[in-house]
Amino acid sequence: MSTVWLDQVTDAYVPLGGEVGESFGDVVVDVAPDRWVDAVTLARDALGLVFFDWLSAVDELDGAFSVVTHLYDPAQHRRLLLRTRVGEDGAASLPTVTGIFAGASWHERETFEMFGIEFVGHPYLVSLLLPEGFQGHPWRKSFVLAARAAKPWPGAKEPGESEHGASPGRRKTQPPGVPDPVAWGPRTGEGATP
Repeated sequence: MSTVWLDQVTDAYVPLGGEVGESFGDVVVDVAPDRWVDAVTLARDALGLVFFDWLSAVDELDGAFSVVTHLYDPAQHRRLLLRTRVGEDGAASLPTVTGIFAGASWHERETFEMFGIEFVGHPYLVSLLLPEGFQGHPWRKSFVLAARAAKPWPGAKEPGESEHGASPGRRKTQPPGVPDPVAWGPRTGEGATP
């Protein structure tokens, strides 16, 4: 990464209150949610990042989400990651950037559906991928994977569970996404162990 590019991004975003850094060779700018639209507009108009690549979110497990967008300049081969945090005050919402990049519409709809982050002002913020009537937001880390609780994990048995000999056992763990059966599922409250 060019130090000239890093300096240009720093000069553009520090007056906006952005924090500029570097991660895995990319320039990353963190901005406040109320400056989100300004930050995306600045990237397009002042820095020449005219290609909208993607937008998504990350569940930070502390009640907040990081919304991230990747913008690109095809002429200079420069890229920028813009990030902001939402949901810390309980409201997971952000202004839409569809007026700046029309291609953001699909990404914002997906992020709304999968994480529950509302994009205020979006022209058509409705379900995109999940069936009608689906409850919950499956990309949140708190989402319970019901199929894994209803059926046993299809992977290999744990050491010591085989009927072909007594091998040393180890602590039994649930596969990823399976809640404690005492707290959720058909055996709720029975004190059963998997």
